[in-house]
Formats: sequence, structure tokens, C-alpha cells
Amino acid sequence: MSAIAAKPGANAGSFQPVPSVIAIIIAIVLVGVAYFLGSAGILAGGAMYVLQTLSLIILGAALIAFGVHFVPVGGAPAAMGQAPGIATGVAMLATGAGLAGLFGGAWAAELGLGVALASGAIGGALMMAITCLMVNISYVFGMGIPAASGKVLKDPITGDLQAAYKSQGTEGHGLPFISYVGGVIGGLFGGLGGTLIYVELLNFYNAGLPALGFVGAEDINMLSVGLAGIFAIGMFLVIAVLSAYNITGTIEGPHDPKFKRFPRAIVAAILASSVCGLVAMLVVALF
Repeated sequence: MSAIAAKPGANAGSFQPVPSVIAIIIAIVLVGVAYFLGSAGILAGGAMYVLQTLSLIILGAALIAFGVHFVPVGGAPAAMGQAPGIATGVAMLATGAGLAGLFGGAWAAELGLGVALASGAIGGALMMAITCLMVNISYVFGMGIPAASGKVLKDPITGDLQAAYKSQGTEGHGLPFISYVGGVIGGLFGGLGGTLIYVELLNFYNAGLPALGFVGAEDINMLSVGLAGIFAIGMFLVIAVLSAYNITGTIEGPHDPKFKRFPRAIVAAILASSVCGLVAMLVVALF
């Protein structure tokens, strides 16, 4: 049977316990490997520092995966006013929000972890708030259509009925208030998670690079910033794509039935980030 003709099973999108348990076990093993490498002196900082770094990287990835499911994405149908959401793909929109937050957090990294995380979260949320505002302006004033959800009878926040504003033959259009709020929350979680990954890698590289000996003191910070930025952005893209596959298409926000799929994405993010995080840390291994 071709991929086009194939139909999803009855449990499509449901949580799969056995693969999830296997993924968690593999992630725990990789964390254990990192702990061993730290205790053996192969990774700088000691076992507990290495364990803390990788654990917080995994936490950041889980926050990203969770946040992606809040972001309202309508794809091509949204561009034609036939579905609510922003007319782009899940991975692209999530990455844009996350990178906006990550850049904000990276700028504030020198001011401490708390300030950096707050800056990253605010940066991601602000990017989504502006994007959602401009999208609704385009829909209302450019296309002449109101915001209406096709997944709920009334907005869970405002209580506004949706059916009266939804055009026949569509799944809704524009960005209802719940979708707008969801987008801001998604940007906040994405920026927070991306910044957490960046800051942890930055601190780890600043601690590990001097021990290698071939990097001058004046170049350590610059190299640390570059490596942390490359791996943080790379991991964000990995998690965003995994989450996009979990959503499979469009999503209106936290009120959408697809939002309930987020546990699968978090498990996938835990496994993927444990692999990517360990590889990122091995860059400065003391062999």
C-alpha cells in the first residue's frame, strides 16, 4: 500500500507506553554515561557538574517540546482563510519563536541565570505576541474575516461563541483569543527552554575549554559562545521537528485535541536531547 493510500491506525496520536519506556531507559543510560565520563575526568567539572548540565539540557528540550504544542499553526489552509492559525509550518514557527528568545537570553547570559532565562522567555513570548497580532490584522483588515475556531463551540477564555463567525466549508479562520494566548505561552516556553540549553552549554564550555590547553584565555569566551550557540540552535531545530511530526499538520493551540499528544513529544525530546547534549559535551572531552 502506498503512503498516500495508507490510513492512520485507530491509536494514531495516542501515547505509546512501551516505546516511551524504552526511550526513557536509553536516556537514563546516556545520562549515566555522562556521569561516568565526568567521574573519570574525561569531561571537565566532575561527575555531579556533568550530571547537572546534561539534566538541565534535557529539561530545556522538554520545555521546548511542550511549548511547541501551544503555538497556533494553520499551514497552507490558514493562508486561504480556511483554518485558524498562522500560515506556516510548525517547525518553522516554533524555531522562529525559540530563536528570538534564545538570542535574548544569550544577550543577557552575563547577567546571571535568572535574568538570562527571563530574557529568553520574554523574547520568545514577545515575538509570538507580535506575530499573532500582525496575523490577525492581516486576516481582519486584509481578508475581511473574523477570528473563529473550528475545534470548540466557544472560546475557553472569553466564552465567545465561535459558530456564528465561522464560514461554511472551513475549519475556522484567523486567531481566536485562546490561540493568541497559546501562541504567547508557546513562545515563552520555547525561549525559556532554548536559553536554558544555551546557558548550560556556555558554562560547560567555559569550564572545559581552559583544560584543553590549546585555546588562549582571550579566545575561550568567544569560542564558548560560538559552540553553545551552534549546539543550542541545532538542538532546538531537532526538538521543533520532532514536535512537528507529533502534531502532524495544523494545530489551533491548547484547546485543540492534538494538544493532548504533547507527552509523546516530551519523551522524544528527552531521548533526542540526551544524545545531542552528550555529543555537545564530548566536544571538549579531555582525551
